Amino acid sequence: MTDIPQEDLAAVTALPQRLIEAWSKADADAFGDLFVEDGTMIMPGRYFQGRAAIVEFMAQAFAGPYKGTQVTGTPLELKVLDANAIVLVSLGGVIAAGEDELSEAAKIRASWVTTKRDGQWRLAVYQNSPVQAA
Repeated sequence: MTDIPQEDLAAVTALPQRLIEAWSKADADAFGDLFVEDGTMIMPGRYFQGRAAIVEFMAQAFAGPYKGTQVTGTPLELKVLDANAIVLVSLGGVIAAGEDELSEAAKIRASWVTTKRDGQWRLAVYQNSPVQAA
């Protein structure tokens, strides 16, 4: 395994909290800033290529189906691929508007493929899937 500085590991494990903060403000630009310019976001039935497409989708989602929702995510494991690539696996999901807890049906596991570019850790690929089959 490649030795990674502790501050790099901390930056990667902080990504879910940064996403939570962007979501809490319904800030599509801050959400998109988590991704590299050519980043990819994959969710069940959805595929977005490039930061601009991700920001556009999230702006619409925050004004529509995600309005009033919260999101949660907790890192489960890190897999260091090399000095500039780390995979983070998390457990979380979208908390419905008006709710205080994540329902079992809304729980997801996510893969965060991160890369360090220009001194910043960002998402190259984010993909999630339900914990339980529908």
